[in-house]
Amino acid sequence: MILVTGGAGFIGANFILDWLASGDEPVVNLDKLTYAGNAANLAAVERDPRYVFVHGDMGERALVTSLLAQHRPRAIVNFAAESHVDRSIRGPAAFIDTNVVATFTLIDAVKEWWRGEDAATREAFRFLHVSTDEVYGSLGPDDPPFSEVTPYAPNSPYSASKAASDHLVRAYHHTYGLPTLTTNCSNNYGPRQFPEKLIPLMIVNATAGKPLPVYGDGANVRDWLYVGDHCAAIRAVLARGRVGETYNVGGSEEMTNLAVVRAICALLAEAKPGRDYDALVTFVADRPGHDRRYAIDSAKIRRELGWEPAETFASGMRKTVRWYLDNAPWIADVTSGDYRHWIERHYAAGGAR
Repeated sequence: MILVTGGAGFIGANFILDWLASGDEPVVNLDKLTYAGNAANLAAVERDPRYVFVHGDMGERALVTSLLAQHRPRAIVNFAAESHVDRSIRGPAAFIDTNVVATFTLIDAVKEWWRGEDAATREAFRFLHVSTDEVYGSLGPDDPPFSEVTPYAPNSPYSASKAASDHLVRAYHHTYGLPTLTTNCSNNYGPRQFPEKLIPLMIVNATAGKPLPVYGDGANVRDWLYVGDHCAAIRAVLARGRVGETYNVGGSEEMTNLAVVRAICALLAEAKPGRDYDALVTFVADRPGHDRRYAIDSAKIRRELGWEPAETFASGMRKTVRWYLDNAPWIADVTSGDYRHWIERHYAAGGAR
């Protein structure tokens, strides 16, 4: 079995659903259920005997140690992180606590457990750390995309905290021999993304007739990656990645924020005609220290592991808009905060399992 941390969040939940849909190997999901962690994302597998949910914090060493002893996972996939740049600017302490301190607690507990296992278990084990392209800083318009050897130059409290966690993972491999893998992905989008991020926020606001806030001039560029393609990349790295290596994962779909918003408006006009969605675009004061451009060079994972994104931006965005239009109850729950009561409703009798 594998242990996933942060599996109730956007990418983690999609990964678990994909994992269980593509094989029979069980998964234990350890999630603290902070504001962006939604256990309802995994309602489809809640009663699946291959799925175990544990409500807890990866920063609780005793809990992590207990789970390792009980389940003896062959791999850990670490998604757990605070990830919203705006929130990190307003309150960086939570990002240091989760992305640095709790990640250290997790990997140190894993190292101690791993050292006590037999040789075959140690050899087969993998610790896969999921990170971001934001650790590399910002690119100029003509700069080559980020590669695995691009120097780190984080510019926000969020990216700085993720850079620190990446360095910890690297150090634990080189110092202790822990068999680690790291992935640095570009901007993800797709179903179940909390609507504070650009794409779901625009969809939710537009369907409600609310303004579509775009930072600055809207010309900030991001490389967009459909979440299902990211999950496939993680599976490939876990299965075939070289121990100690980093793999960059991108969609090779560079677009300005304004172009993304206009694309959403066009798809909504097609699916729900009768409103001028473009007229809702509203330019707002830019984010402090807003990185101008990110782009990922995915040549290494394509060459070594044979991974390729299955979705273009056009096809992935069409699927994404359709999912949000078809899942109004999910949107209502997350925008009202009712999703926070999932544990009380579903686990009141017997506790998290």
